[in-house]
Amino acid sequence: MQEFDHIEALWAQHTVDVTISADEMLKQAKKEVNGMRTRSLLNILGMSLSFVAVACLWLFDFQSWTTHAGIAIIAFAVAVYTIILYNNHKIIAKTDFTAHPNAFISTLKHYQLNRLAIYSRLYWFYTVALSLGMVFFFVEISGHMELWIQIVFILISFGWIIFCSTLVRKAVIKKDKERIALLIEKFERISNQFKEHE
Repeated sequence: MQEFDHIEALWAQHTVDVTISADEMLKQAKKEVNGMRTRSLLNILGMSLSFVAVACLWLFDFQSWTTHAGIAIIAFAVAVYTIILYNNHKIIAKTDFTAHPNAFISTLKHYQLNRLAIYSRLYWFYTVALSLGMVFFFVEISGHMELWIQIVFILISFGWIIFCSTLVRKAVIKKDKERIALLIEKFERISNQFKEHE
């Protein structure tokens, strides 16, 4: 076992300096940024469709004011979050690959900070608003359900919120952070290669 640990330690000390041309790194980075832009647009599209779906609930004839209040709260939360996602998308959408890498790095860092804000403080606003809206919305509807269905629905709803707020949210934050950090690192290497050639 000691031999394995020794070999592992030697391997960890051994670093290979892989040199990739600035053009190749820029090509890879461009592909990753385009992927980020696409994912961002898909998020915005999904939220916009959610807003339309929630707004369509007003086509039904609900009698209670709480149901209408719930729909309004949910629609407002979805609309606000969609606008925030769109503003965040504009940061990455207007990036210029022909600019100096340092300028692009600062744009990526700004984008990274905004994404972190979306997944931290703003996420909780969104979750609380959706939960409150759902409570108001289901006041009228729950009166037509049997007690066991109401309990199952409440348990599933809270379970889903807890699952998304803990495991899914943390995994998305980690993956997003790693992806942007890797991109920043690539552009820092490109910037260093430019400095070496000056």
